[in-house]
This record gives sequence, C-alpha cells and structure tokens, in this order.
Amino acid sequence: MNRWSACVVLSSLGLALCVAGTAEAAPVRVGSKAFTESVILGEMMSHLLKDAGLEVEHRRELGGTRILWSALLSGEIDAYPEYTGTIRQEILAGSEAKSSELADELVRFGIGVTQPLGFNNTYALGMRRSRSEELGIRETSQLTQHPTLALRFGNEFMDRKDGWPGLRERYGLPHKNVRGLDHDLAYRGLEAGDADVIDLYTTDAEIAFYDLAVLADDKQHFPAYQAVILYRLELAQRVPTAVTALRRLEGAIDAPSMIGMNAAVKLEGQAEGAVAASFLAEQFAIKTEAVEDSVLSRVWRATKEHLSLVGIALALSLLIALPSGIAAAKMPRFGRVILGLAGILQTIPSLALLVVLIPVFGLGKQTAIAALVLYGLLPIVRSTFVGLTSIPSAMRESALALGMTARSRLWRVELPLALPSILSGVQTSAVIAVGTATLGALIGAGGYGQAILTGVRLDRTSLILEGALPSALLALAVQGLFELIERLIVPSERRG
Repeated sequence: MNRWSACVVLSSLGLALCVAGTAEAAPVRVGSKAFTESVILGEMMSHLLKDAGLEVEHRRELGGTRILWSALLSGEIDAYPEYTGTIRQEILAGSEAKSSELADELVRFGIGVTQPLGFNNTYALGMRRSRSEELGIRETSQLTQHPTLALRFGNEFMDRKDGWPGLRERYGLPHKNVRGLDHDLAYRGLEAGDADVIDLYTTDAEIAFYDLAVLADDKQHFPAYQAVILYRLELAQRVPTAVTALRRLEGAIDAPSMIGMNAAVKLEGQAEGAVAASFLAEQFAIKTEAVEDSVLSRVWRATKEHLSLVGIALALSLLIALPSGIAAAKMPRFGRVILGLAGILQTIPSLALLVVLIPVFGLGKQTAIAALVLYGLLPIVRSTFVGLTSIPSAMRESALALGMTARSRLWRVELPLALPSILSGVQTSAVIAVGTATLGALIGAGGYGQAILTGVRLDRTSLILEGALPSALLALAVQGLFELIERLIVPSERRG
C-alpha cells in the first residue's frame, strides 16, 4: 500500500469513527402530545433514558396524533407514547389487528411498539351529574331522545374516525349543535353550562373533580386504548439500551396510578417532571432530579426563541417580498398573479400550514420560520406595490427628463418616495409574525406560545399570562421601533 492509499484509508476510517461517534452522541428525542397524560409519560420516558446513561431531549406538547406520527416516521423524534385504539383507527386506518398483531403491521413503517403500559385510557362521553339525572340519560344511546343538547368535543375527536363521525353513525345521533374546542377547555364549558355533553378520557382527573356522569358506551363504539410506546426500529439498532429502558414501563402503570398522576399535575399544580420522577422512584427505586425553571428564566428563554423566530422570518420575508412588490408594480399583468398568490397564502389557516410544512422542514424552528415567512409576504408585497404605483406622474417625468436610467430612477427616486408605505408593510408583517409565532410551540419551536399552551392545558391563568403579556409587549415594542425608524429616515413631509 502506497503512502496516498494509506492516507485515504486512514482518512476514511477517521471519518467513519467521527460519524459513528456523532450518531452515538446524538440525543434520544422523545415526543409527547398536547395533553397532560402524554406529557407525564414523556417525562417518565425521559427519566428512564437518563437513568440508562443516555442524553435525552423531550419535545413536549407537539399537537395531536398526525404531528407526532409524521415526526416519528421522519426521524424528528425517536419515540412517543400512544394508544392502541388510536393506532388502529387513525394510524393504521381502521385496522382490526389485535394488540399482539400491531407490531407486525407497524414494522413495515420501520416502527416498533412496546407491550401495553398497564392502563386503558379510552374515550367516553360525560355530562354534569345533575343534568344527567334531570334528563334521565345514563347511556349514550339515550342522547337520541334529546337532539337539542349542546355537544362540545375536543378538536381531534371531531375529525377522528373513532370520534364524532363514527359515534354519530353508530348511534344515529341527530344533534346539530356540535362544535369543536380544546379538550381541556371543554370541562370549563361544561361547568359553566355552555355545554351539555363533552368527550372524556377515562383517566382524566377532572371526571371525579367535577363529579361528572360518564355515559355507558352501550353499543361499544369506542375500542380499547391501551397505552404503549411507539419507537423507531432504527433506535433499537443505534441505541439498544434506549428501547430496553423504555420497556421497563410495560405493565407498570395501572389506571388508578395514572389518574392520580394526572390529578397531581392538573388539580394540585405539581410539575409533570416531578410527578413522573416520584412514580419512578416508588416503582423502580430510580432517583432522578426534576429541575423546575424560575419564571424569569422561562420568560428569558422564550423571549430569545421568539425574537429569533420573528427576526429571521421578517428578514427572509423582506428579501422575497420587496423584489416581488417591485415586479408587481413594474409588470401589471404579472403583478396580479403575485398579489393573488400572496393573498392566498395569507388565507391558509396557521395550524394547517404548519402541518403541511412538517414533511418538508421537520419539527421545530425551521417549519415555524417557513410559515412566518409565507404569512409575512402579503403586507410587504402590497405596501411596496401601492407605494410605487402611487408616485405622482410628475415625479416620474422629471426623472425621465433628467436622463436617469430605469435602475437609477428606481433606487434614487421611486423607492425613497415609496419608503413610508414600504415601512408600514414591514411593520405590519413584523406584528403579524410576533402573534403568529406563538403557534410555533405546537411543533416544538418554542417561544411565548409554549407557556400559553401549557397554561390552557393546565387551566392556569398565570402561565397563559406568562406567554401572552410578553408577546403583547413585544408587539408594542416592534411598533414603536418602526415608528422610530420612520422618524429617522423619512422626511417629516412624507410621513403618513
């Protein structure tokens, strides 16, 4: 072997070792859905993985099933807690597979599944006990006799095959006053009398707290929802100790224990990490530390994340929208297309856009920024178009008479005259970005939305304000900043 060949071999070996070391050092990424029980289970998984000596990243409250499943398939997360009924009805589209057969069906997706964790958290319908007794409703089929009742279901339940569509068909429910809302807000609506019937998770602590009547599923519509853990088979090959650690939860959690943990978080105000650590200490004698950040540290971290999202998105929006606005003003036929496309993007619901972009950019910051960029285009494109097309013809004719080239007219005359309008569009885009960026928390992008989502889930006004107040203050600060910029660079006679 000559010297060159030896160098190539050694370099290749070094690169391979480096890649292998990087792969081994990569954290195991755990996901959880945006409800308390899922977050608690995610914390348990994280603690067990840390106890096994692994680095862990817990991406909390990542929306619903479709977001988590897509993230698992793409490798954005390595594992997350799921339920057998959801796997059959949603992920495997109505599969009749038994629990023992789910693994065989999931393997074709490159996904493994643990044995059930020990409790069944199925769906049910609930009413205030006084209302149930007043109307004599004890079974779901009896709802057909009361078609005017107000039904309020969780947003995911409204669209799931095992949710409202299937329930309505199975029982022949004639109700028209049916609306979707956040699952955690449904309990408040029931207590306030704004709802007559809501969907429940049978391990919800609120059932006992609000003394609700759980309607019997007399036609057995809802399947069993045994809690399990889904994980990437690639994880079992890359870090086999991770799957071994997660399997310790198999059969370890009974329904009363899970209800008690949900109650500790939602009703007693304990942190999910602390509740999970306490259970593991009692069940497995595992000593783990659940660190709770202070309010100031949480707000400071969220502020940095939010500013990063808004700043990067606004810069990219400006880079795309300013040339597009100029093109729209200079080429009227093409301009209609540009303005139309920007307008269409503005009408797409925020959550829908985030979900659509996940397969392209993955979970986290990149997807949130991409969505914010798209939402930020219309105000800048339109303001640039309006600013340039509103320039008095006398100004244009004077520039032509001076023999200025088209490029020179644009940079030295037209854009300076259109600057107040352009700045107004950029300001609008920035304020929209500050508000819309809160939704980034649904896909793990952080920012002020994380505290808002957690506050809604736990019914804690203090947490909601922890995210909402800084977001409002940031929006005001952005407005003030652009007003200052306008005063500094735009002559007073041309200000709006």
